[in-house]
Amino acid sequence: MTRDPQSSTTSRLGTQDATIGYDRRTISEHLDVEVPDRSFTAIIGPNGCGKSTLLRALARVLEPTAGRVVLDGRSIREHRSKDVARTLGLLPQTSLAPDGIRVADLVARGRAPYQSLLQQWRASDEEAVDAALRATHLQDLSGRLVDELSGGQRQRAWVAMLLAQDTPIMLLDEPTTFLDIAHQYELMEMFRTFHDEGKTIVAVLHDLAQAARYADHLVVMLDGAVVRTGPPHEVITPELVEQVFGLRALVVPDPVTGTPVVVPLDPRTAAVHPVEPHDADRRVVPTR
Repeated sequence: MTRDPQSSTTSRLGTQDATIGYDRRTISEHLDVEVPDRSFTAIIGPNGCGKSTLLRALARVLEPTAGRVVLDGRSIREHRSKDVARTLGLLPQTSLAPDGIRVADLVARGRAPYQSLLQQWRASDEEAVDAALRATHLQDLSGRLVDELSGGQRQRAWVAMLLAQDTPIMLLDEPTTFLDIAHQYELMEMFRTFHDEGKTIVAVLHDLAQAARYADHLVVMLDGAVVRTGPPHEVITPELVEQVFGLRALVVPDPVTGTPVVVPLDPRTAAVHPVEPHDADRRVVPTR
């Protein structure tokens, strides 16, 4: 693995020599990952490379069979479940809302880590729900049934529930899947706002342009292993795209942000007109 030169940056969450998988199938072995504190980290790689498995381990949904997930310097298993739920929240790939639940009631479920037999609903809980509805532009839809919402609105409702949980770390598993392009970028702008407000964001993303535009730290995976970490303009190169995704491409600056954009070569002409060395070695310096 090529290490990020900023790997010494403070990290609250990561894995140490972790082996993770499902049942008897191992996905990743000896996995060492650090999530820089207050970063927007995107985990990228081809289908089946272990991105979501890593995220589920970070969220304490999967327990490593060897090694450990570390939260604030200790194994995440040493923390009380309620403390973990107040520190990090997970938006899974697919979420099913209970039948007949309204948006405001779904968002209110994000306050569960703050409830107990002795401490029920308080004014601070109401304020957190209202703030989450405002941040996700759902105030006018708070009384609607979740089942009546469009795909983009429904995803915002789940994001609002996560936001109401009020955790400093947000874990997002393919949050823009199945959304049209306008709703994808609307959601990514929300996540950028949350990051600007101080939250650590960790997102599994498929769109390399989105990862490069919004993330400041990338974790690139292949076959269950981390092959590269670092800022997008250093990580996303033609060589890496070909190595990890099997795609011959140019990497050029986004005309709006200056961040890297992958442009696939035409396979009908790539063999006739190979990538020139100076193109393959191009590095993009972001403007934002």
